[in-house]
Amino acid sequence: MTSIDTEGVRVTALAAGRVSRLPGWFVILWRNRKCRIGLVMLAAFVAVAVLAPVVAPYGPRVDEFAASTGPSGAHWLGTTARGEDVFSQLVYGARTSLVVGLVAGLLTTVIAVAVGLTAGYLQGVVDEVLSFFINLGLVIPVLPLMIVLAGYAPVKGLGLIIIVITVTGWAFGARIKRAQIITLRTRDYITAAKFAGDSTARIIAFEIVPNMISLIVVGFMGSALGAIGAEAGLAFLGLGDPQTTSWGTMLNQASLGGALTTGQWAWLVAPGLVLALLITSFTLINFGIDALSNPHLRED
Repeated sequence: MTSIDTEGVRVTALAAGRVSRLPGWFVILWRNRKCRIGLVMLAAFVAVAVLAPVVAPYGPRVDEFAASTGPSGAHWLGTTARGEDVFSQLVYGARTSLVVGLVAGLLTTVIAVAVGLTAGYLQGVVDEVLSFFINLGLVIPVLPLMIVLAGYAPVKGLGLIIIVITVTGWAFGARIKRAQIITLRTRDYITAAKFAGDSTARIIAFEIVPNMISLIVVGFMGSALGAIGAEAGLAFLGLGDPQTTSWGTMLNQASLGGALTTGQWAWLVAPGLVLALLITSFTLINFGIDALSNPHLRED
């Protein structure tokens, strides 16, 4: 009995040792059940996107098959009105959504952090000028602006979609970060850093930003979510790049190709379903990120 107990303690100690070697933030995220599910889901989407040439049986633009066929052994989700394999397009569409979400989310977060921190810390005339542009960005209707920018731009492409999403999406995050830094700039450790002769850039980079990591990460996740949804919406309206395979363009082509009238439910439902699952994965990960900043939300 003693040997069994000793062995159990030894196994527990070894497991604890392996966990302790992981970064603390990752342990907190992984222990949160909802976040763990979200991480696994997101990892699956990333794996599919990276291994798209291996996972997809055909290229996304190969149109040598019979048009508007239903699901079969050769084409799991059927074919489009132009004879393309729907499942292959679904796999390659993951790349577009993830690239747009990550790149546009990162650019939006960088602009929001830079503007929000500068306005909140410097205050005075700088704050008034930057706050004017923040408020201007908040009151302008985002969807009509995105449609105008994407519809009348002389050059089409994925880069344009990312720029449009970034230009229209940074103001809300900047306002939140400005409000947060206003509360942090009066803390004792900030005052001590000023008396120590630290420069403004050093105080922001080493004293303020580390205390806003959770807020910044949450802002990035929200921006990435918004970017993924915005790209799908613009593509569905026909304002995306027709040469780029994305879930939004699939929905647009399914609508134009009469998927409902021909009974091709898989062609219409599949892009919307995987888009919803990707957005759900980001939402679930947010529960773990909240636990990073709030110990009361952490799970053992």
